[in-house]
Amino acid sequence: MNYTLNQLQIFLKIVQTQSVTKAAEELHLSQPAVSIQLRNFQEQFDIPLTEVVGRKIYITEFGREIAEAAENIINQVYAINYKTQAYKGQLTGRLKFSVVSTGKYVIPYFLSNFMQKHNGVELTIDVTNKDKVIESLENNEVDFSLVSIPPNSNKFEKLDLLQNKLFLVGSSEAEFKKTTTKKDLFKNLPIIFRENGSGTRQTMEKYFERNKISVLKKMELTSNEAVKQSLLAGLGYSIMPLIGIKYELQNNKLQIIPVNGLPIKTSWSLIWLKEKKLSPVAMAFLEDLKKEKEQIVEKNFKWNEDY
Repeated sequence: MNYTLNQLQIFLKIVQTQSVTKAAEELHLSQPAVSIQLRNFQEQFDIPLTEVVGRKIYITEFGREIAEAAENIINQVYAINYKTQAYKGQLTGRLKFSVVSTGKYVIPYFLSNFMQKHNGVELTIDVTNKDKVIESLENNEVDFSLVSIPPNSNKFEKLDLLQNKLFLVGSSEAEFKKTTTKKDLFKNLPIIFRENGSGTRQTMEKYFERNKISVLKKMELTSNEAVKQSLLAGLGYSIMPLIGIKYELQNNKLQIIPVNGLPIKTSWSLIWLKEKKLSPVAMAFLEDLKKEKEQIVEKNFKWNEDY
């Protein structure tokens, strides 16, 4: 056997994503490079690790056992690296986050200073919808989660970071009469929704239900970025978090449409399991964040107050 740590990491990512293409994207490699490493890795085994049916790759039972062993090896390598850094007196370890999709516009600013100060810390961020974010936290798969609507449960601790505002948004080319009533306005607007499980969608549906508004549902999309591009193309309108449309508003590509009852205001909050024993690196991050959050907001999100 002559496989490398790089091959183990690539094979494990293929197993996790069930796709060579997705593995390449997450590893920031080209698809041919990943395919070559998979082939070189497979050549060291007499038993198939994968099977290709049609255009889809499947992991064999043997392949899954190898992936499990690969994960253990990689974790041991991480442990060696951490111990080496710790011996030098440096803070080391891994921080794991799950973040709702719009949170990708928020979380980097609250991590930047900490990561720059501690080179021995490794960072993993999973960006997905709210339901999956909460699930990963409840399954103890991550240290922290970032959400815009914290779950109503005493299982979690939370730290509010930043106000979240949701407005009705559409292409800047559309024109509206100021005398139009709220119900008449929505009656004629094609509304674009996020997918089930999205916190933004839940907020939209509660707003429509609370105001007894019937809407024309245009389409359903699985990311904030996809919704934004559809608005830019003039395909419809949506209630969106302000945080993700800063540059489109400043460049007059999108407009906020004034409506009574909007914006909806919530809070971007960091949450974690109340009973979880945080690692030293997670504790250090939390303490650092409590001290620095107001300065971070002042420096990076002051523009939020203009809307």
